[in-house]
Amino acid sequence: MGLAGRGMANMRIAVDAMGGDHAPGVIVEGASLAAREMKGAVEIVLVGDEPLLRRELEQQGLRRDEFELIHAPEAVAMNESPTAAARKKPNSSIALCARAHREGRVDALVSAGNTGAVVVSSLLSLGRLRHVNRPGIATFLPTERGGCVMIDVGANADCKPLNLLQFGVMGGMYAEMLLGRNEPSVGLLNIGSERSKGSELVQAAHDLMISSPLNFIGNVEGDGVFGGEADVVVCDGFVGNVILKFTESVVGLLTSMIRSHVAADWRGRLGGALLKPAFRAFRTQLDYAEYGGAPLLGVDGVCIISHGSSSAKAIKNAVKVAGRFVDRNVNGSICQQLEANGYVKARQKATSAN
Repeated sequence: MGLAGRGMANMRIAVDAMGGDHAPGVIVEGASLAAREMKGAVEIVLVGDEPLLRRELEQQGLRRDEFELIHAPEAVAMNESPTAAARKKPNSSIALCARAHREGRVDALVSAGNTGAVVVSSLLSLGRLRHVNRPGIATFLPTERGGCVMIDVGANADCKPLNLLQFGVMGGMYAEMLLGRNEPSVGLLNIGSERSKGSELVQAAHDLMISSPLNFIGNVEGDGVFGGEADVVVCDGFVGNVILKFTESVVGLLTSMIRSHVAADWRGRLGGALLKPAFRAFRTQLDYAEYGGAPLLGVDGVCIISHGSSSAKAIKNAVKVAGRFVDRNVNGSICQQLEANGYVKARQKATSAN
């Protein structure tokens, strides 16, 4: 399909209204917020149980003509098998979002639903970008230097060295868009900084990256991720997902501990009042809702995956991220980068070796 940036003026974004822990209410609210903030430049297409969506629009005091509705008689539960759902529920809200994208009826899709099902449906309907072997989910992580992109955080539990190289290329393009970094530095997550450290996968990926045109800085250890040693941190989806979930739990723990200590006595309450602006800024910097969702890089389309417990604010920001992706033609830039400087030869060599 290969979308060229159509521009914000005629953009259409499909939102999976049945995906997530708080669907459809929070999803509809977030979509409405996005449409309002983007001032009509983007048309939101809500995909889900149409009678239920009509009732939800009415309850929220929203006009029916503000959105196009695509009826999806099925929904994928968060705990369902992605492959089984793709086979047994061809008319789920996730599947119909991807199908609408494939058919050119929308320019992007946003879902807070079952991550595996979103990946499978996107691959089945949209396919992969030219020269990409596997897509990867990229997410923003706050660091001491303003943030980094980590890829992959859940699409691929098992990877090959070439996949990690391509993650570095795709993550770099996303970092340019998200962080405004020119020639972003790329690091490979490992248990040591030495080239000889790590598994066979990581060592082989290191050899590919160091001989590639990437701005590769070598291995990055766990403590270097949040220290901001690299703009892009590359890892397989198993490790990335563990780090992402662990980070979310630590943020929750820190927030809870700070609240309990502040409320312990009058001194804590006084100090808390004085530090309230700093606490608010700290919470904002760590809040995933500020960043909306994580793009599935490497599919031939724009797919933004939001957290299952997304708030209306998170959905709003996910829609805005999708809009920026289309507007800046990130996929076109990824294809150009992969076609330049020997990346295709590296792919052919790795493929023939397997």
